[in-house]
Amino acid sequence: MKKRVGIARAIAGQPKYLLYDEPTSGLDPVNADVIDGLVERLRDELGVTSVVVSHDVRGSFRVADRVALLWQAKIRAVGPPDQILASKDPAVLQFLERDLEMTLIQAEGVARGRNV
Repeated sequence: MKKRVGIARAIAGQPKYLLYDEPTSGLDPVNADVIDGLVERLRDELGVTSVVVSHDVRGSFRVADRVALLWQAKIRAVGPPDQILASKDPAVLQFLERDLEMTLIQAEGVARGRNV
């Protein structure tokens, strides 16, 4: 709730740009999806450009038109999410590995008829 109130306060001045610093940190996956959806709605309905700083790889890929991955204080990769997903760079793959593995585990569970 606090995060939504913070976003409401930020958009009250009708900004062109919004900076989100870890908008989904500390949230369960359901509420993180709600915040991600709100970021998307603000983009679509108000035309707000957002810069999202996050460790939430899945959420970042959901809301982003472009992604930049930082590695050892330098930008290691930048581009549309599909370009980042296709990267063969070992450092980039480390970022993606954990979330992709969980997606595969969940898909296998659904295929077997159980929720994981």
